[in-house]
Amino acid sequence: MLLVMFKNYWLPLVLQTLLLFFNFTCVDAVTLTFSDQDIQVVINDNSSVRLVASAPLTEDATIRFTYQIGDGNVEFYQQGTALIENLPNVTMKNGTSAVTVFIDGKNPGHLTLGVNSNSSSFENLDDVFLLVTIVHNSALVIISSVIGWIYFAAWTISFYPQVYENFRRKSVVGLNFDFLGLNITGFFTYGLFNIGMYWIPEVKNDYKKLHPKGINPVELNDVIFTIHAVFITTVTIIQCLIYKKDKQRVSRVARVLLVGIWLFAAVALIVALCKTITWLTYLYYFSYIKLGITLIKYIPQAYMNFRRKSTEGWSIGNVLLDFTGGSFSILQMFLLSYNNDDWGSIFGNPTKFGLGFFSILFDMLFIIQHYILYRHKASYEILIDSPEKDIDDVFKPTSHSE
Repeated sequence: MLLVMFKNYWLPLVLQTLLLFFNFTCVDAVTLTFSDQDIQVVINDNSSVRLVASAPLTEDATIRFTYQIGDGNVEFYQQGTALIENLPNVTMKNGTSAVTVFIDGKNPGHLTLGVNSNSSSFENLDDVFLLVTIVHNSALVIISSVIGWIYFAAWTISFYPQVYENFRRKSVVGLNFDFLGLNITGFFTYGLFNIGMYWIPEVKNDYKKLHPKGINPVELNDVIFTIHAVFITTVTIIQCLIYKKDKQRVSRVARVLLVGIWLFAAVALIVALCKTITWLTYLYYFSYIKLGITLIKYIPQAYMNFRRKSTEGWSIGNVLLDFTGGSFSILQMFLLSYNNDDWGSIFGNPTKFGLGFFSILFDMLFIIQHYILYRHKASYEILIDSPEKDIDDVFKPTSHSE
C-alpha cells in the first residue's frame, strides 16, 4: 500500500518540485542594453536605436522610459522644455529579444534615457541607459568632425619640424632643455593616464562606479597620440645627446621641479599599493601633473628667446602647427556648444578652455618673437663656460649666420 502511494503520489510530486527548482536556478534573468551608448538627434528629425535583451523573453514585457537631464532627478516625464518627444511605452513580445525605439528631437541639449519595467523577466535596469544629444544642424556635426581630424593631424605633425630643424643644423643650440624635460614628463604622465583609463579593467571599473552613467572620456586616438608624443619627444632628447649643444643643460629650477614631480608620483604609488587610494585616483594625479606642466612648459623657451634676442634653434613650424591645432580645437568647442546649446561645456569648465587658450597665447608670443621682434637678429653662441651661470646669461651675437 505504501509503495503504491509513493509511486502514484509522492514520486510525481517530488519530481515536479525538483523540476521547478531546476528551472528556477538554471534560467538566468534577462538583461537589457541599448544598441548604442550614445546617439545624436537633429531637431525636427528622428533617429532610431534598438533595445536588445540578452535572451528571448518567455512572456510579453512592457517597457517604460525615464528621462534625466544632467545630475537632476530621474523622471517619467520631462520637466520644463522637452528635449525630445516623450516616448510611448513599448512591448517586447514573448519569444523576441529586441525592439526598435524612435527618438524625435525637439530642442538642443543633452539627456540620459533610461528604462523601467514591472516585468520580473529583467534585472539591473538601473544600469541600462542611453546618452542622447539633440543638435541644431547635422551639417555642423560633420564640420565639427572634420575640424577634429584637422587639429589632431596638426598636433601630431607639430613635433616633426623641430626634429628636422635639429637634424638639418646638426645642433640643438637654442632649443631649451627645460622645455624638453617638462614636455616629456607631461606626455609620459598623460600617456599613463590614457593607457590606464582605456585598457586596465580595474581602472575602468572604478570609473564606472564613480560615473555610473558616464562614458569613458579616453578613446583610442588619445592613447595613440600620447604614445606617439612620448616617442617623438624621446627622439628629440636623443638628438640633444648627439648633436652640438655647447653648454646647454637643464636648469636647477627645472631639475628640482622634475624630481619633485616624480617623488610625488612614487609616494602616491606606495599609497595606491597600500589600497589607501584607488588606481583611478592615482591616474588622476598624473592628469593633474600634465595640466600643471602645460601651464608652465613654454615659459623657459620664451624667456630664453628673450634673453638671446633670437629664435634660432627653436622651430617656428612647431609653433605654427600647434597654433593651428589649438585654434581649431577651440573653434570645435564653440561649434559643439552652439549645436548642442551647451555653453556650460566651455564656460562651466574653464580649465579645459583656459589651457587651450593659454597655449595659443604662447604660440602667438613665439610668432611675434620670430617674425617681428627678432626677425633680423644674428645667430648666437656660448662664450663662457660657467656652471654657476644660467645658460641664457652666456649667449652673445656672432657674425656668422645659420
